[in-house]
Formats: sequence, C-alpha cells, structure tokens
Amino acid sequence: MTTDDVVLAPRRRPGTPLTWVRGGGLSALVFALPLLVIFGVFSWLPIVRAVVMSFQKTNLITTSWVGLQNFQNVFADPLLPVATRNTLWFALLALVFGYPIPLVAAVLMREVRRAKGLYSALAYLPVVVPPVVAVLLWKFFYDPRPEGVFNTILGWVGVPPQPWLQSMTMAMPSLVLEATWAAAGGTVVIYLAALTAVPPELYDAAEVDGAGVWRKVWHVLVPQLRGVLFITLILQVIGTAQVFLEPYLFTGGGPANATVTILLLIYRYAFGNSLGGNYGEATALSLLLAVFLAVMSLVYFRLTRRWSTS
Repeated sequence: MTTDDVVLAPRRRPGTPLTWVRGGGLSALVFALPLLVIFGVFSWLPIVRAVVMSFQKTNLITTSWVGLQNFQNVFADPLLPVATRNTLWFALLALVFGYPIPLVAAVLMREVRRAKGLYSALAYLPVVVPPVVAVLLWKFFYDPRPEGVFNTILGWVGVPPQPWLQSMTMAMPSLVLEATWAAAGGTVVIYLAALTAVPPELYDAAEVDGAGVWRKVWHVLVPQLRGVLFITLILQVIGTAQVFLEPYLFTGGGPANATVTILLLIYRYAFGNSLGGNYGEATALSLLLAVFLAVMSLVYFRLTRRWSTS
C-alpha cells in the first residue's frame, strides 16, 4: 500500500460557540436549566449547608464557628460506640432474616398456579400501610401481658409470656421482625419482576433433568438474578444503617440504650434539648454516616462488579 492509496480523514475543526448554538446546544441548555436549578436548590444546597453547619455550634438561632470541635464531641460521646454496635446488630439481623425472605416468597409465588395477583397484593400490603400505623399495630401485638396477641399465641403451645420490647436481648430482634414485615413487600415485587426476565427454557431444561424447586432456585434463578441480588443487598444495608422509626416509636432507644441507633442519636443531638439542640453535632454525625456509607458502597460495587456481570 502506497501513500497514494491512503485516504486521510479530514481534520475536525474545533467547535465554536456559534456552531454549538446551531447544533442545538443552547436549546438543550434552556430545557435543562430549570431542572438543574431545582436539583441544585433542593439537593446540593442542603448538602453544602450541612457541611458548613458541621463546623458550627448552632441551634438555628445563635451560631458560632467551632471548627472540628463538633466531630471531637461526637467521637468523645460514650453513646456513639453503643449506637454503632446496635446499628450493626440491627443490620446483621435484618440481613440474616430479612434478606432471604423476599426471595423465597417471590419464588413460591412464581410457582403457584392460581391467584398470583392476590398473593402479590398481600405481599405488598404492608408497604401501603403507613409506617407509624404499622408500628402502633405491632406495638399492640408486642403487649407483654399474658393477654397480648403474641403472648396469647405462645400460651397455646405452653410458652410463658415474653417481654418483647422490655427485654434488652429481645428488643432488637422484635424491631427487626416488624421492619422485615414492613419492607419485604417492595423487594418481593422487584424479585417477581426480575423472575419474569429469566428465559423459560432454563426452567424447562431443569424440569427435564428432574430438578425440584430449590435446585431450580440455586442453579437457575440465583445465577440469573445476581445483579438484582447485589443491588438489593447494598440497598438493604444502606437502609438498615439508617434505621430510625422503629427504635424511636417502639422503645425510644431503651431499654437501657439497647436499641439506640445512629440516626436516633442524631435526633437526640438535634432535638433532645427542649431549648434547642446542637445541630452542629447532629450534622457532623450525619456527615460521618454519609461518608461511611458512600465509601462502603464504592468498595462494595468495586468488589462485586465482575461477579454481577459474569
């Protein structure tokens, strides 16, 4: 091949503002500008304001700069290790019991031949119930008296009444049980939608090989749903790390701080004093939690990137 046979591509001329406008750039910017302004005002501006507030001692009336003092006070708080341990314990229990339940429920609902819509509606019903109403309902179930709902059921099999929310050992599992019931429906719907994308030929081949329900789950569904499983796992970890409603409404952090979580501790910093709390310490702890979750999520996605796509 000679140089005469080579066709040189024309050099692209650098774009000018006039060519950018003629290419529709200005119109796109005009359409996107309101969205960018709204997103900046309601999303990024509060984040920037929180970062600034974390270096201030403020009750929203009086403000003074304290630098890193808020972070030092947070780390020196003896309740921080307790809240961290309780939050990790809640997340672990929710992961062990709450993570596989939606998948099992979705698989069972897929296998039934009739009334699939009814089962899906019943599974999603707890999500529709307002969270405060759900907590108050379960608080009635957890009545420690012998005539309480759960204690009555235990009495039928000869088990004595249990102090569900009054026991330091049983309070956190009780909260996890209600939280799992309240949140599982949304994950069940996600799994049901993902199951519809699994090729039916894989099920047919597994049935020809004589595979039962659980062998089909392990050898067919799990490999096909790896990406969805990894996403729901990190979402559950992030959600459980920010648990607040259940400890706040069920126990208020008791008994003996056995259910104090990080978000409940943030709430106490901000609103624990009737004369106005220290929002600087509250935002400092909030930023620490946000940074931890962001780093954990980044590491998690880096580690699972190859597994979820292979």
